[in-house]
Amino acid sequence: MKVLGIVCSPRKGGNTEILVSEALESARLAGHETEMILVADKNITPCDGCGACVKEGVCVIDDDMQAIYRQLELADGIIFGTPVYFINVSAQAKAIIDRTYAFLFHRKLRGKVAAALVAVRRVGAGQVLSLLYSYFNIQRMVTAGGGIGYGMAKGDVKQGPGGSPALSALEEARAVGQSVVRMMEKQK
Repeated sequence: MKVLGIVCSPRKGGNTEILVSEALESARLAGHETEMILVADKNITPCDGCGACVKEGVCVIDDDMQAIYRQLELADGIIFGTPVYFINVSAQAKAIIDRTYAFLFHRKLRGKVAAALVAVRRVGAGQVLSLLYSYFNIQRMVTAGGGIGYGMAKGDVKQGPGGSPALSALEEARAVGQSVVRMMEKQK
């Protein structure tokens, strides 16, 4: 089975990427194939609301999202990672969310296991996790939880706390990877 990690941060090598990498490593060590998408490298145009996708379940915008659609369809588990920007997901994460509207009516994400990882400086992690869980539910995905990593500067999550008082950010990321694996294995 395959776990796809989507790093929805504009910054390469940052806290979001570190958390998603840790979760994917956990899934890899459990014997599953993993792949990571760095959205910072991609040209993803916002949804223009044309509605063409409703009929066929295919977005007509020709950009890097077309390859991501294929990767999403091939994945059994998906880990969405985003930094918190003004108590919300990053613009890159919002673009991915909006563009998967093309999948909604044809239920292309239905039954896939999904989890969230949120990199945050101080506040907003709860709101962002809630938003991502709602997105997973709308797409009829199976939510496997989420994790939080606190850190101010690039790399701080390596020593920073997680959302649980008992876990570090990296321990929480590993737990997310393990949770996705457990849910995927239960479904098979």
